[in-house]
Amino acid sequence: MNSELIDCLPDGVFTVDESWRVRLFNRAAEKITGISRQAAAGQRCCDVFRASICESACALKQTLATGRPIVNKVVHIVDTHGQRIPISISTGILKDAQGKVIGGVESFRDLRVVEELQQEARQRELFSEVIGHSAAMRQMFEFLPQIAESESTVLVEGASGTGKELIARAIYHHSNRNQQPFLAVNCAAIPEQLLESELFGHERGAFTDAKTTSAGLVQEAHGGTLFLDEIDSLGHKAQAALLRFLQDGMYRRVGSCKVQQANVRILVASNANLLQLADERKFRKDLYFRISVLSLRMPSLRERSGDAVELAQTFVSRFARHYSRADARLSPESVAYINNHAWPGNVRELENAVHRAFLLSDGVNIVLREVEEMSERGSPVTAKGFRAAKVEAVRQFERSYVLELMSQTGGNITKAARLASQDPSAFGKLVRKYRIDLQA
Repeated sequence: MNSELIDCLPDGVFTVDESWRVRLFNRAAEKITGISRQAAAGQRCCDVFRASICESACALKQTLATGRPIVNKVVHIVDTHGQRIPISISTGILKDAQGKVIGGVESFRDLRVVEELQQEARQRELFSEVIGHSAAMRQMFEFLPQIAESESTVLVEGASGTGKELIARAIYHHSNRNQQPFLAVNCAAIPEQLLESELFGHERGAFTDAKTTSAGLVQEAHGGTLFLDEIDSLGHKAQAALLRFLQDGMYRRVGSCKVQQANVRILVASNANLLQLADERKFRKDLYFRISVLSLRMPSLRERSGDAVELAQTFVSRFARHYSRADARLSPESVAYINNHAWPGNVRELENAVHRAFLLSDGVNIVLREVEEMSERGSPVTAKGFRAAKVEAVRQFERSYVLELMSQTGGNITKAARLASQDPSAFGKLVRKYRIDLQA
């Protein structure tokens, strides 16, 4: 065989004689296995490759015994560093000029890149609702399947607006508890004195407004998952109750002496540095270590190179379906603006900016920069009268939207914010901005 020609092939190639001694070993074979041709020459091929099929089901041995080649069989070999490498092998028979069998030839292709791509595709399929292809997101996706399968408490940290609840919901949807309840509560949206009651329930008469017995979120989530956002807002008494529950699944309703038990997986999130708060004695350190058995950090949008445009296009598609404008798309100027903007409010800020631009843009092109300048300056950039009318129209729409949500939820800001996919504190600012009477 022409060794120079074989050295040009991207696949590894080696030949053996009738004694199974390696005679030819090309450059690609050296690269894949980490073994030089000098070291491989004269060695038995099973000693060189240490493959998963060497002892019991050698493909080359089958070919020499049956006369039939094997094509693209996937096996694993072990390289010089002890790492298992997936390869695809094909085999053939070597004969001399008289047709006598003098050995065999095997080619093999490194499948590590293919395997990595398949693994990434599986992860992306599992968590398809979480958008992003940046290195920061891919690193997080790598651990999400194992975290979802676990029963441990998970702490999701990250700045406001990065999508911590979305990650929590993704973990839940791909866990073994996905047929059971998922309940989410923003601890910052509930008065501190009511948090323990909200979580663990209360007995009738336990406090002034306790007209009836309440089961609490822990009991309602029995068998499922409870997500506690902004957990740093928990008071010390509620922290102590949560710690006890995490230790043994036991709790007491406020005003009760009876100990109850619930099987609930707890996911928590915070945009504060909990370890720093624990060091400052503003958060229980023993609770911090209990809730951070598994932890994830949601990267800010400025750390997710390239993801902002992908997210914006997803939002445009969503609003296009909602407003029946199937041909809507981001203008080229908007794409450039999105890439260059810092987005301190992260994904939530981007989504709101796209929504505003969608409402204010005419025709097909969704123009973001113009809307952002209007928002930042508080006045139109050009064509003042026309744009001022648009701004007023959006203001009226936004106020009506908030009023409708508050009406649907009986004035409950937390529930209304959940329907609007907004942070309760941000939604509360809208309520105050438009001076909406919660008692009306």
